[in-house]
Amino acid sequence: MKLENALYEVTFTLKGAEIQSFTDKRTGIQYMWQGDEKFWTGKNPTLFPIVGNTYTKDYEINGKRYAMKNHGIIRISTFTCIEQSDHRIVFELCDNEETRAVYPFSFRFHTIYELSDWGLTISYEITNTGETDMPFSFGLHPGFNCPLMEGESFEDYRLVFDHEEHLDHWIMDETAKKGVRIKPITVKEIPLRYAEIEAYETLMYTGMKSNTVTLQGKEHGVRVGIAGYPMLAFWTCKPGAPYLCIEPWYGYGDFYATEKDFYHRDGTMILSPQKLFTTSYTIEVF
Repeated sequence: MKLENALYEVTFTLKGAEIQSFTDKRTGIQYMWQGDEKFWTGKNPTLFPIVGNTYTKDYEINGKRYAMKNHGIIRISTFTCIEQSDHRIVFELCDNEETRAVYPFSFRFHTIYELSDWGLTISYEITNTGETDMPFSFGLHPGFNCPLMEGESFEDYRLVFDHEEHLDHWIMDETAKKGVRIKPITVKEIPLRYAEIEAYETLMYTGMKSNTVTLQGKEHGVRVGIAGYPMLAFWTCKPGAPYLCIEPWYGYGDFYATEKDFYHRDGTMILSPQKLFTTSYTIEVF
């Protein structure tokens, strides 16, 4: 399945309703990470109903224990394509026996892609189709090739916000209260360095005011929409991995042991019965 216009070709997979590839037809550049067992086999997962995982890798709902894989159920579920035109495609997943075994809620999940001459808009519609409040979190995990061009290196790239930002840098620290330290920083650009990402495991920030962040190379790059997302992370698995994930999140995994049930975890949102949660982001390539 694909969307295509005079400038771009974007392909998709039913598993996870993910972007499979994003190619600029003028240059031939492939922007999406294609997965590699030497580094990370993932590509572009959607994170629902959890970002990361709980501290114990399981959780409680109404006195019963459940467990999900990291980042939840969407990335391992098979969607159905319910709509497709020249510029728009819609994928749907509804709760089923497999999802209810690990996440006991009724829901309808739509992933919507719309291709235009400037780039791709990705929208999400999550409906609580059940009769009880539904606790959930949501995040994005798209991987982009970095470097994009032969002869370039990872360190030739930098992350550029729309304007100077005053951010809180979240630093994982088992000795800190709730397992994380907060360091205020002021930044407009973040040079990419494997050593820094490895030292922090994942770069995590809150307090963004910019609408986008750009993975900027010597000539080409990717601009990702982050407006409305309270948290932003950057990750690659290890030195030498030729990709970077740009991850807008609504929540986060547990940094510390907690007795709270799934309804009351830090970063959890509650969707009332028959209510709709919507969010979106954009990918612009150049």
